[in-house]
Amino acid sequence: MVFTREEIQGRVTEMAEEITEAYGPDDQLLVLGLLKGSFIFLADLVRQIQHPLQVDFLVASSYGNDTKSSGHVNLLYDPEASVEGRSVILVEDIIDSGNTMNRLVPLLWGRGPKSLEICALLHKRVASLDTEPRWVGFDAPLEFLVGYGLDYGEEFRHLPFIGSL
Repeated sequence: MVFTREEIQGRVTEMAEEITEAYGPDDQLLVLGLLKGSFIFLADLVRQIQHPLQVDFLVASSYGNDTKSSGHVNLLYDPEASVEGRSVILVEDIIDSGNTMNRLVPLLWGRGPKSLEICALLHKRVASLDTEPRWVGFDAPLEFLVGYGLDYGEEFRHLPFIGSL
C-alpha cells in the first residue's frame, strides 16, 4: 500500500481548506475533473470546499490499456460549462508524463477563464510541465499506481487506498 484511506482523506481535507481560502466571494468557481481517474478524488474534494461552485468534466486519454503514456492525448469529451470569466480548477488524479496537462492548460486558457489552477492528487515529479499544479496531494513514487480512482485497464478504481500495481 502506497497511501492509506486515512492518509488520503486527511490530505483531501487539507487541500479543500486551502482551496476555500484561495477564493473570494466574487469568484465564480468551476471545478473541472479529468475523467475517469479523478472522479473519486473530485467528489471527496468538492464536498469539503466551502465555496459555491459548479462541477463539470473533461475526458482525455493517453494511456489506453497500457502502463505507459502513449504520448498522444485524445480529448474525448469537452465540458458543457463555459469557463469564460470564471475561476477554474482543473482536477487531475495523477501527473506522470505531463502530456495531458501540457495539452489541456493552453486549450482552457484560450477559452478566457479569469484564472486557471491545477489540483492533482498525485505528482510523480518527472514531467516537464508548462504550468505546475498549485495544489498537490502527494508526491508519488515512480510506480504504476491503482486505487482511489486510478486504474489499470479499467480495473482497481474502486479500491479505497492507493497501491502499486
